[in-house]
Amino acid sequence: MQGISEILAGAVARNASDILIIAGLPVSYKLNGQIVREGERLLPDDTAVLTQELYRLAHDRPMDTLTTTGDDDFSFSVRGLSRFRVNALRQRGSLGMVIRVVSFTLPDRYALHIPDTVIEFANYAKGLVLITGAAGSGKTTTLACIVDHINSTRSSHIITIEDPIEFLHPHKKSVVVQRELYSDTASYDVALRAALREAPDIILVGEMRDAETIRATVTAAETGHLVISTLHTIGAANTIDRIIDSFPPAQQQQIRTQLALVLEGVVSQQLLPDSDGELIPAFEILKVNSAARNLIRESKAHQLDNLIATSAAQGMVSMDQSLLRLVQEKKIAPRQALDRSLNYDWMYKRLEMLR
Repeated sequence: MQGISEILAGAVARNASDILIIAGLPVSYKLNGQIVREGERLLPDDTAVLTQELYRLAHDRPMDTLTTTGDDDFSFSVRGLSRFRVNALRQRGSLGMVIRVVSFTLPDRYALHIPDTVIEFANYAKGLVLITGAAGSGKTTTLACIVDHINSTRSSHIITIEDPIEFLHPHKKSVVVQRELYSDTASYDVALRAALREAPDIILVGEMRDAETIRATVTAAETGHLVISTLHTIGAANTIDRIIDSFPPAQQQQIRTQLALVLEGVVSQQLLPDSDGELIPAFEILKVNSAARNLIRESKAHQLDNLIATSAAQGMVSMDQSLLRLVQEKKIAPRQALDRSLNYDWMYKRLEMLR
């Protein structure tokens, strides 16, 4: 059985995005969205040994959290190799790990096909910008590109609150303070309240997980800061509904009104394998204008899809339009566009017209 250091090095050499170490299966790597298994089947004793090795490699991190709760999230670096984000877990009585490989270097947004219309949110002076999508859709990478653009072009104080820290941002034109949940601060809402006393210009919140964090995030945006965060939703309309539904009915109108005032943009993204097997993003982009604010305030978020589809002149694009363009550019297959579309009938008709 390979040791954990060999497994990590092999993942980096193969440009794997994730490593899955689970009892009953060989070591598995995620390569361009596909699971590749390698070696012999791991027994529970094997995964326990590999987990212990990784904790020692992660600067002798204590295993108390994993032992008592069954879950532990953290990140660490191996000099000369890479950074890694780890979720250690207990399943069916055995230990396992899912390890994300994170490069030391910041992502290149051109190589990743992140459009100018997304990066332009970095130029906003205030308000709330949300990056949304399913787990593994590249939200953290997009956030890193936006923060790096700010850091490279503006003289600002940037505070990030992350769980855990993935990309490390050197100080360029800006001062970047990166805080990690549990090791540097107790929670998102505690860190957000503290951040407002630390003279920030931009605040990055790794994820809006609950009503307390959402409220604190919206409040920070109301005080004149640019706040950027993520949600596990697909589409602007679903994002608005998810935020509002996080609150009791008696509080929903208040948060709806606040959101209508501070929200500046919603970017929703998916990753799809292109014709070469590489992952390529599709983006829905909502730039909040007066019409969008009225729809949010009046509880008509379901109409945002139509607004986005008819506002291309303002830099907006729907997810289905983005997918269709990838088909037209022969980067993805029509079947993929249909499978990932939000409006199947609309996509089907457009694809038929391309034949």
